Amino acid sequence: MRARLLLALAVLAIGALPAGARASDGHNLTGLTVFEGGVWHADPTFHVSWDPNPPGTESVVHWWLGNAATGKAFDFGSDPERWNGIGVKVPAVPGVYFFEANEWPSYSFGSEVFGPRVGVLLYFDDARPQPVSISAPAWVAAGTVVPIRLSHPAGPLPISGITGYAVSIDGVAEGVPCARPDRCAGGEVDLAGGAGQDSTSLTAPPEGISYVHAVAVSGSGMASSSTATGTVGVDGTAPRVRLEGAPAGWAAGPVHLTAVATDELSGMAPAGPGGPITAIGVDGAPPAQAPGPAASATVAGEGSHQVVFWARDAVGNAGDGSLPFAHPATATVRIDETAPTARFAVSDPDDPERIEAIVGDVLSGPSPDRGEIAVRPVGTTGSFEPLPTAVTRGRLVARWDSDDFPRGSYEFRATGYDAAGNSATNRDGDGPALVLQNPVKREARVAFGFGGAALVYPRCARADGHRHCRSATVRSFAKRPPNRTVPCCHGAVVGGRLVDAAGAPLAGQAVEVVETFAPGASSRTRTTPLSTDATGYFHARLAPGPSRVVEARFPGTRHLTRAGGRSLRLRVRAAVRMKASTSRVLVGGAPVVFEGRIVHPEAPIPTRGLAVELEFRLPGMPWTEFRTVQSDATGRFAYPYSFNDDDSAGVRFLFRAFVPATGDWPFVPATSRPLPVTG
Repeated sequence: MRARLLLALAVLAIGALPAGARASDGHNLTGLTVFEGGVWHADPTFHVSWDPNPPGTESVVHWWLGNAATGKAFDFGSDPERWNGIGVKVPAVPGVYFFEANEWPSYSFGSEVFGPRVGVLLYFDDARPQPVSISAPAWVAAGTVVPIRLSHPAGPLPISGITGYAVSIDGVAEGVPCARPDRCAGGEVDLAGGAGQDSTSLTAPPEGISYVHAVAVSGSGMASSSTATGTVGVDGTAPRVRLEGAPAGWAAGPVHLTAVATDELSGMAPAGPGGPITAIGVDGAPPAQAPGPAASATVAGEGSHQVVFWARDAVGNAGDGSLPFAHPATATVRIDETAPTARFAVSDPDDPERIEAIVGDVLSGPSPDRGEIAVRPVGTTGSFEPLPTAVTRGRLVARWDSDDFPRGSYEFRATGYDAAGNSATNRDGDGPALVLQNPVKREARVAFGFGGAALVYPRCARADGHRHCRSATVRSFAKRPPNRTVPCCHGAVVGGRLVDAAGAPLAGQAVEVVETFAPGASSRTRTTPLSTDATGYFHARLAPGPSRVVEARFPGTRHLTRAGGRSLRLRVRAAVRMKASTSRVLVGGAPVVFEGRIVHPEAPIPTRGLAVELEFRLPGMPWTEFRTVQSDATGRFAYPYSFNDDDSAGVRFLFRAFVPATGDWPFVPATSRPLPVTG
């Protein structure tokens, strides 16, 4: 008010007529006004207007523009076109300026006639206030209001003062509260009570993160030099709570539970009374509440227990049923601390290797997947050997492969579990023990040897320089020789009989003859399935091939023990063939060439070949080696031999090729037929 009075006085002081002017002749300037006058403007351009006086006259208006504080005019002009209005621009310096005008309507006796001066004030301020700061809660509950308090802008304040503050809330981090970034319209000022009206409340937006924007607004509508932005979160969802430590099924003892709460919005950080809490209750008791995101409880005692748990977040959203669709979570904990029972069932005489045990439990029931049957010799203190055990609810079934165990007495142990994990054995409850005498099945035996039902072979001896042979027949498989040597490319017959311990034949049973070939053969093994006849007899004709070990095996049945006959060794000679280029050789002349080949059925010759010893013999003399050659990979060999000794003339020699045994050649030593050559 004081400033306005001083400005008015200044205007009155400059209202004197200019030099040479005369008093008004009655043509007074009326209606001088400023568009949107009487208030502060943020733009330096003002529009002033007046009424024509009188209407239709040709008077000209003169005007002056000056600083109201100093009373000095810095611009002047006239309105010769009689527009009855004009736009003027003040300097770009905030302040109060004056505009004065008068009429100069006519001349009187050669002198100028002026009307009185009339003036108006122009208020200009484009200075922007300093920024403000925002104080608002980090989180609020959905459906509530967001209380906001603003700091006052720092000085110096604009000359127009502070008319209030503009405040907005939205989801844009870089938003502004007014349509223009540098100024606010009157309707955009939310707190119009001056700098002191610095607090308000806004309705909370939808759930999530929002941003509060605020500026101070000067008397001319200029906004703060930068927009203050604060973050406010809205949380309308109760925390999620999970229960840790709860068993999926039954527990064998007390259970320690922890309710763990998570809240992605306002959070669960402890904040004193009224802050986030987590609650857990057991069997209808008032839930125990703990500040923050976790609460624990221990459940004890046999039977089923009901657990209730919930949480409250930082803004008060609670899952205790106070919010729609946010009810406490529940869980059931079952405890069984009593061990089950285990006992053996009566053995089945038709299947003596099947061992069965019964498991019982009143509360949680037998386990559907845990249990074991084990065995050990009677009288020993070592550990029991587990048997492969099939487990169903209330029943354990194991198959004891008694053929793998020596003769003797064996005790068995059954270990059963309930659904809670408690265990017991048949021995814990003084249940009956299970002891079996092995063999528990009817004992089978295999007699095996070369030949069929009877073996006929020559037995030879030398006497008087001659070889005498006679045929021998052997019917007992046990008395037949375990080894036999045959020439190349010949097979052999093997046979046997399957009987029980008393010698009774076991008819219609499956047996196998298994041939295991010596190293170097194309095949490692060969199995021939057979079946016993009414007398328990079986036989097989072995195909030609390398040397091998031959066995007869009976795999056993549920009623008969596994059995195997003795191992037979079939030794096979390789076929060695050799020829000479001539049967008569001239001493000192062309050599005789020996060529030959090693036959190798089902046994490839090593790539390096085989050593071949060439031998000769004179009548009444032993065979003597005179050269060793190497065959190629196909078994072929050749060697030229010359007679250079005159003593060889007229002498008849015998020559042959000898192939010794090697570690990777699956045949026994073999020779070719002797060849006569005369020198």
